Amino acid sequence: MRTKIAVSAALGLGLVFGAGAPALSSNLTSTDEESATDLEAAVVPGQELERVTDGKIEKGETAYVDVTVATLWTDAKAPRKVDKPALGHPVDLDKWNKNLKDAEVRRGLTGKVETQAAYGSEVTVLKTKGAWAQVAVKDQSTSKNKKGYPGWVPKKQLVENDRFGDLKDDQPRAVVTKKKSELEGIEFTKDTGAEITFNVDLPLIAQDVDDVRVALPGGGAAWIDVSDVDVYDTDGKPEKPSGDDLLETAKKFDGLRYLWAGVSPYGFDCSGFTYSIYRAHGIDIPRDSGEQATTGKKVAEGDLKAGDLLFFSTSSGTVHHVGMYVGDGKMIHSPNASKDVYVTDWKSWDTGNEFSGARRII
Repeated sequence: MRTKIAVSAALGLGLVFGAGAPALSSNLTSTDEESATDLEAAVVPGQELERVTDGKIEKGETAYVDVTVATLWTDAKAPRKVDKPALGHPVDLDKWNKNLKDAEVRRGLTGKVETQAAYGSEVTVLKTKGAWAQVAVKDQSTSKNKKGYPGWVPKKQLVENDRFGDLKDDQPRAVVTKKKSELEGIEFTKDTGAEITFNVDLPLIAQDVDDVRVALPGGGAAWIDVSDVDVYDTDGKPEKPSGDDLLETAKKFDGLRYLWAGVSPYGFDCSGFTYSIYRAHGIDIPRDSGEQATTGKKVAEGDLKAGDLLFFSTSSGTVHHVGMYVGDGKMIHSPNASKDVYVTDWKSWDTGNEFSGARRII
């Protein structure tokens, strides 16, 4: 259930937030004033938002993405010199995109990158090797690993924080709906190097008329403009979308450049695009097109509706592309490294007669 009211009873006694935000309490009544004064005096501002960690990223642990977008590579040797801006903390994705201006350079990512994960995403550490960790992204389902989509990332792009995990489990959620937004009024942390983007999902700890206050994976908290997010109860989800709802979200990215393995407003691949659009509406589908092609129910070509997924396969039957049906014989998709997200007549686009079926998810 979406809500636009001030959060109450959200956190334990004594949390103090930035100017204009309420201190939140779940334990007190009007008869507890004397004990409340004693307890509040013992609380250090920001103490309940400090990162809880042993300072290590080790096999079997849960960690969180602590950069705008983490790129998961096939191995630590996969990145090229042009990919350096995507490897730091913070990342510089504008510079990386500039480095990838040439289509052939972008095409060179094929086979080197597995997927991406947005700020705050939960991952399981599968292995570590030097400065790198192989992780599985929890919210990206795949047959490759039951824990989530696997790939290698620099350890410095991850953070261990048990407190943030508890907040994600227990608090309402603020989910970014704009392509990009900003963290403002950051407090109780020196870790300020991330931008927040579409589908970032952070624990809500306070809300006023203009802003929401969220906990950060590296500790501390920040404000986000309330118009940039949807807010949900702890176990809440968006209402079931119509096909037109899905298309309205998809068309926000019309003209966005293709990026192999991309799942963010810095670039999508074909299945990253459809995965992300459905996820924005509370519907989880597999990360890759081949497995998306087994989701939902089969739809005959003559019965297509807006929001249905269209699949295209090689002569051997391997699904290699997916788009979303718009209506009137058109689809919106992110086709390849030489193209952007765009709407096209899907039969005219399918010059190789590779259409292999459609699926309805909603």
